[in-house]
Amino acid sequence: MDDTAGSRVIPANEYTRSRWRNGRGWTREICAVGGTDERWDWRLSIADIEQAGPYSPFPDTGREQVLLQGEGLELAFPDGRSNRLQPPYGRIRFNGAEPPHATPDGRVEVFNLIWRPQAVEVDLWHRPVVGPMLFFADADTRWALHLLAGQARFEGGMLPPLAQGDTAILDEPMRRRFLLDGGGELLAIRICPHVPGTELDSP
Repeated sequence: MDDTAGSRVIPANEYTRSRWRNGRGWTREICAVGGTDERWDWRLSIADIEQAGPYSPFPDTGREQVLLQGEGLELAFPDGRSNRLQPPYGRIRFNGAEPPHATPDGRVEVFNLIWRPQAVEVDLWHRPVVGPMLFFADADTRWALHLLAGQARFEGGMLPPLAQGDTAILDEPMRRRFLLDGGGELLAIRICPHVPGTELDSP
């Protein structure tokens, strides 16, 4: 788990790479954060899919995927529906307890966001980086910024600069302002605690 590490940049060459049990791909874990009893509240990773096959189930979770590289990915779900992720950066949100069968067009890479709705609420945006961008982090709002392309740096050297494929985690106990400047594209993920009594998202 990575619960109290604070704000940091995770370089792409430090992601943990492991082979899928079915041998059809690889996972590069970026981070797994929070939770108890050896369960995380949210997790970021990149999947390298080499062959068609089923995803692993993740009960009690939501998932969102973004196509990073490749010609496309077909996802066929147990209820009979199917979705196709098209380049550039096709995306889908679904229930982790109902894993699809994935059929890639050749080798593809996808960005994976997985979370427990009982613990956190998440939003993911794909945004261009065309000058300064402001992010505010505090005890109730964390950010994960994954740089898809280009390069960027934080004002005042608050954190190391971002190269393509790197991820910044903005995690602060008190409200703090982060100004990111550069050029390229990124995925911006906002993570907030789930408020009991509100309606859970249906991934």
